[in-house]
Amino acid sequence: MGEAHLTAENLHVWRGDRPVLRGVSFELRPGEVLQLTGPNGAGKTSLLRTLCGLIHPEEGRVFWNGTDTRADPSGFHGCLAYLAHDVPLKADLTAFENLACWVGVRRAHTREDLERALDASGVGALRDRLVRTLSAGQKRRVALAGVLALAVPLWLLDEPTTNLDAAGQALIARLIDGHASRGGIVVAAVHHALDIAGVEPRRLALGT
Repeated sequence: MGEAHLTAENLHVWRGDRPVLRGVSFELRPGEVLQLTGPNGAGKTSLLRTLCGLIHPEEGRVFWNGTDTRADPSGFHGCLAYLAHDVPLKADLTAFENLACWVGVRRAHTREDLERALDASGVGALRDRLVRTLSAGQKRRVALAGVLALAVPLWLLDEPTTNLDAAGQALIARLIDGHASRGGIVVAAVHHALDIAGVEPRRLALGT
């Protein structure tokens, strides 16, 4: 995936008159994983949204490969997958149709690409099920398949294990490990640290 790197420099974000992020800085290089921890309201989601450009900080900058992401937002967005806490799926489309729509607006793909991603997320057998018939955990797995199918170097994941059982949580850890082993970068907001076998994640505690 090349020598991509992500840098956050002195990020300050306010919500009304209350500071949410105060001077957050870090740098991540290929193969690194950063786990964001902290209580509810600590700023984990705000940091992820700031990194991907959905929130503009009052102070500070985000760099991708040494370039301010605001200088080329479309180029930066083409390199990342952001999975929000609420899965971005359309209820009246099948799992496969959702991936075809989501991935299709970003890059060319084959049916096999999407089927491999669904299989890797453990929901290959559900590809033709309408999303509204799936459980919350199954929807989360479909959304994760979308992240895989995008084939981008940077993953920004907001509570990726939400609604997943122990097997699903172990799957997330394996997917993150695999992405990092291929030179990818992951920033994940988590309530409980993930046990990732192949890489020692860095941790950033917010709200402390």
